[in-house]
Amino acid sequence: MSAFPFGPALLFCPADRPDRFAKAAERSDAVIIDLEDAVAADAKVAARGHLIDAHLDPQRTIVRVNPTDTAAFAADMATLSQTDYRTIMVAKAESAKQLGRIDPRFEVIAICETARGVASAEKIAAVPGVIALMWGSEDLIASLGGTSSRKPRSSGEPGGYRSVVRYARSRVLIAAGARGKAAIDAVHLDIADLKGLRREATDAAASGFAATGCIHPSQVEVVRAAYRPDPATLAWAQRLLSAAEGGPGVFTFEGRMIDEPLLRHARTVLARA
Repeated sequence: MSAFPFGPALLFCPADRPDRFAKAAERSDAVIIDLEDAVAADAKVAARGHLIDAHLDPQRTIVRVNPTDTAAFAADMATLSQTDYRTIMVAKAESAKQLGRIDPRFEVIAICETARGVASAEKIAAVPGVIALMWGSEDLIASLGGTSSRKPRSSGEPGGYRSVVRYARSRVLIAAGARGKAAIDAVHLDIADLKGLRREATDAAASGFAATGCIHPSQVEVVRAAYRPDPATLAWAQRLLSAAEGGPGVFTFEGRMIDEPLLRHARTVLARA
């Protein structure tokens, strides 16, 4: 797996709100300046101007651009050529061929958030300039003609994702992993539901996602905590790796059979710590 250059909490910020840029960057592991859905069509020109005028760290800034088959995408890329930002997040990625034509100076995070995008995830992950895949639920359901990504609420809490959404999430994760690329989990739209966010982010970290998208600063610390190993898990990983030094390929540790896959789990725990 290639190294993911950002931390686990990636915070979206509308490109037409320059007053929020600095705070979003300060509160997150990387800020995603959004030129796509967060900006109305008649505000995109001004938003591009704000991006040019911004003073953000290029190493901690991602710019979400419009889909590659739109005129807005060409305008976004022309704007980026006037800046030092070199990591882009391509909305509604569906064509590996079009992604492969992007200027090689840019590193690409492709969002597979439509039926065509999810179906093409494996090909998209194979594009050399793509460093990560993300997925999204609401555009996916819209592309399928559906009306809801989640099941009805139960006991006052939001319902879990529908089966088709869970399938898309898994497929994108596996497609990215098969090519040694990072995978980013989708945003949690219910800002007040920090309990649900914590549950989903914890599952994302355990499943192999490298990061989770955030839409509000209050979500950042929840995501960071979910990806950070708890003290007991960290101590277990340290004990296990110490016990494995110079030992046989397969051995028993604290009542469990240990082989290389479990050692890799433990190394991942230490890396996240």
